[in-house]
Amino acid sequence: MLKFLTFAKRPHDMKNRARRILRRLMIFLAVYMTVLLGAFALGLPDRLMLWPQSGPVSAHGATRFTVPWSGGDLELWKARTNREPEAYVLRFHGNGDLVEHWVTSEAQDLPFAGEMWAMNYPGFGGSTGPASLKAIGESALVAYDALAKVAGDKPIFVFGTSMGTTAALRVASARKVAGVFLHNPPALRSIIVGDHGWWNLWLLAVPLSWRVPASLDSVANGAQCIAPAVFAMSGKDTVVRYRYQREVFDAYKGEKHALVRPDANHNDPIVDRAEINQHLLQMFTAARR
Repeated sequence: MLKFLTFAKRPHDMKNRARRILRRLMIFLAVYMTVLLGAFALGLPDRLMLWPQSGPVSAHGATRFTVPWSGGDLELWKARTNREPEAYVLRFHGNGDLVEHWVTSEAQDLPFAGEMWAMNYPGFGGSTGPASLKAIGESALVAYDALAKVAGDKPIFVFGTSMGTTAALRVASARKVAGVFLHNPPALRSIIVGDHGWWNLWLLAVPLSWRVPASLDSVANGAQCIAPAVFAMSGKDTVVRYRYQREVFDAYKGEKHALVRPDANHNDPIVDRAEINQHLLQMFTAARR
């Protein structure tokens, strides 16, 4: 009789246990959705991935100007070699940097007579508007269109470093460019899931990766690019691991060359400057034919 009573209680116990599990699951889902919606409302992807900087820093003789865009004014700086430009370069620097600090020295290093335009992203330096991933892709096209009016029929190259490669690839996938130079290009969505999914069991990382705008999906953009490209990549990069750089390289559709320094970290020099310039000069020569 006791055995029968014990057995009779089991279905009831199992139902209660199922209800408790379901209740806990519903609480977990409610908390998860609250955290997720809060993260999106606070612009968490932008806050995690962008580090806006403000000046002043030395411009080393570069010339400042602005062009209008939907968010206000884009701040650009330009510098040129000592000769009348035969080509133009649109330069996008890395995250947490201001372009005016570098544009003059980089323009002087060009292997051809050229003028370099470098853009501070919205929310960086003197560019107005909130810093956001979406704004980078939009403003990059605005900067290109402004440069194209000045360049006329002269070739335009796009150069990008780290986060700047996402802007460069956005331009190269949507506009006519003579060549592309990319330094440590990140596959943003893969980085979010691959490097930051483990600590949240991918419950936050996967939805956040979806928030990377399509305009900055370098894998997809690279698959649309037909201009010749040079990739300078760091084998020991702790910011953008080599496998994520390689993912962008492998997806790139156009003719491409990889210059890899196996022992280099993110901000280390990649290869000898002469080797880079040799490839850039080849692209310049081909563009003038």
